[in-house]
Amino acid sequence: MTQESTPTYYQASQFFDGQGIQENVRLTIDGGVITAIDTNPQPTDLPLNGLVTAGFIDTQVNGGGGVLFNQQPSLATIQKIRQAHSLFGTTAMLPTLITDNLNIMQMAAQAIAEAIELQEAGILGVHFEGPHLSVPKRGIHSEKTIRPLSDDEMQIFCRQDLGQVMVTVAPENVTPQQIAKLADCGVIVSLGHSNADIETVLQAIDAGATGFTHLFNAMSGLTARNPGMLAAGLHDERVFCGIIADELHVHPYNCRLAFQCKGWQRLMIVTDAMAHVGADVDSLPWLDTEIIRQGNKLTLPDGTLAGSALDMSSAVRNLHHNMDVPLASALNMASSTPAEFLTCSNRGKLEVGMQADFVLLNEQLHTLGCWIAGVQVAHEGAQI
Repeated sequence: MTQESTPTYYQASQFFDGQGIQENVRLTIDGGVITAIDTNPQPTDLPLNGLVTAGFIDTQVNGGGGVLFNQQPSLATIQKIRQAHSLFGTTAMLPTLITDNLNIMQMAAQAIAEAIELQEAGILGVHFEGPHLSVPKRGIHSEKTIRPLSDDEMQIFCRQDLGQVMVTVAPENVTPQQIAKLADCGVIVSLGHSNADIETVLQAIDAGATGFTHLFNAMSGLTARNPGMLAAGLHDERVFCGIIADELHVHPYNCRLAFQCKGWQRLMIVTDAMAHVGADVDSLPWLDTEIIRQGNKLTLPDGTLAGSALDMSSAVRNLHHNMDVPLASALNMASSTPAEFLTCSNRGKLEVGMQADFVLLNEQLHTLGCWIAGVQVAHEGAQI
């Protein structure tokens, strides 16, 4: 005999339903799922004083809480990264492995498989950012481990026990046939760290690529006679684009341009976060050098940008307060848009039948609380 669960009732003083903000909404959660939403709160309901919105979904998370997935590819690292980002409203993510050798890739895949088997809260799958990238656009990725796509990597990408797999590739260094094979295996192919011309990019999209990794950064730019990867990302309606809205990676004017071109329906927030989020870390070893933090900017000693110290709620604030993006659009760019990109049908919106992943924000859009499947995983005062 199975024991029936007991519903939990909340009263949200403000509630974002994906289109607008309602007031005094009653939210009923049972078994980790939203079972009712109405405007008839009761005195016994648990108060949520602030703005309740769908949990944030981040498709590019290299680290957090003082740890980096590449350096410690384990279940414990995955858990620590997720816990750090939940302080800032992230309820689901793809831990991201930067270009590395085959052994580290296999260790990372095994850690993700373990997390998926254990149904680890907030872990949807994995993002392999590389190793099949362009050397001229490699950023902090090691030139020594950038390489062609072989059967060994293909075998990892096509594993069926990793949840949703996302792979960033440079389309000039993989074939349309390889992209098609990945797509046929259920892998989400995103284009990035690339110097490709427009024809090569469009062939990759035709073959099944559906995403662009950190739009504007580490990709061929737009000029009069050479549209480059950037033009395809901005123009092609088939693709989703991630953007790092930290005001360091992309100028606010360009963020607004991307929003005008793509709308919230095809433009999503990513953090590209390193170990610094949710941790007091100023310097982090990286390959034969180090990543240095100055304010919110992470660089190598030569000035190369090295990921970010961005969190999702800060990105929402930046877009809304500093880039003139309507609040509803910014919230959707952090939730429903990445959910659609990942074909994740049970997250990204607060509707009956959806998993109860939600965030409580104050008037300044700082995180007061975070719930995954109806369980509170972060609360006010827990931030570092």
